[in-house]
Amino acid sequence: MEEVMWSSGAFWQQAAAILAAGLLFGGMTLFSMGFAAILFASLPVDDARRVIRRAFPPFYLWVFLTSAGAGVLLWSVDEFSAWLMLIVAISTIPNRQVLMPAINIASDAGDKKAFARLHGLSVGITLIHILMSAVVLVRLGS
Repeated sequence: MEEVMWSSGAFWQQAAAILAAGLLFGGMTLFSMGFAAILFASLPVDDARRVIRRAFPPFYLWVFLTSAGAGVLLWSVDEFSAWLMLIVAISTIPNRQVLMPAINIASDAGDKKAFARLHGLSVGITLIHILMSAVVLVRLGS
């Protein structure tokens, strides 16, 4: 590698953007597909639910901050990828503030139909977020 590339601000900005997008992809994948499954396999259901409820607000905050940071870093590198990351960040706000409390209310009320619908929506949005971060990683790796 040329010395000029290593000293370039653009190089480090792109490197930081790749790392942020990778952290987002890996973190969301592990949390959504691993953490919850391990909790429910390892703890009694009531304890697992209590832990999940405590874990999701910081998780969504982390998704918001990581995707927003990646979006800002990507702005001058790849505007399309920046928009994808900013869409993840913006759409995480209603997930955390509206959808998650509605899921908890449905669960507490024993409304299995509403819970299934809302939880399915939450899972679908998270899968779309994971896919969007994967698209960014593939674009940056090309």
